[in-house]
Amino acid sequence: MKHFSELSGAAERVVDVAEVLIQQAGYNGFSYDDVARQVGIKKPSIHHHFPTKADLVAVVAQRYTHRFRQELLGIEGKHAKAAQRLTAYAALFEATYAQDQRLCVCGMLGAEAQGLPPEVRQEVNYFFAANLEWLTHVFASGAAQGGLRLSTTPQAHAQLFLCALEGAMVVGRGGTPTMGPAMVGESLISLMLA
Repeated sequence: MKHFSELSGAAERVVDVAEVLIQQAGYNGFSYDDVARQVGIKKPSIHHHFPTKADLVAVVAQRYTHRFRQELLGIEGKHAKAAQRLTAYAALFEATYAQDQRLCVCGMLGAEAQGLPPEVRQEVNYFFAANLEWLTHVFASGAAQGGLRLSTTPQAHAQLFLCALEGAMVVGRGGTPTMGPAMVGESLISLMLA
């Protein structure tokens, strides 16, 4: 599998389009024809860069995870307190959702996990593992500093927070009036403030 950092400009355009298509329709909701049409190239050109759809989607998920981890580092650099970090984290989901109700790439792929090729499933697992590890650390440090009151383990709070944000996007897209990921995050944070 290619690493996203090794992509040519043409391959990066393919990945950009595939990312949006995944956010809108999932793994099984788009084809190389869809990508070719939107990029303005012929389908064999996509196969030149990504022999299989699994290769393409694995790179999309890999790059998405990398970008998300960069955002997490940025949050750490801007915010010292756990509650502020959690608010900024929820804002990442809000920013994605604000773009035509797009869903998190790995959240969308996670919904299809049982039918995904192993290399794609592995990249999706990396995304969730990285997020849960980061959130667990934030909750643990927030409790240790006295800023957050936890009713259970930091790991359980991390799981709850991530699931609530991903779920807010799905429920909102389902047509049910929703508060959106940012407001859901704020509601949860307010319940934990010490």
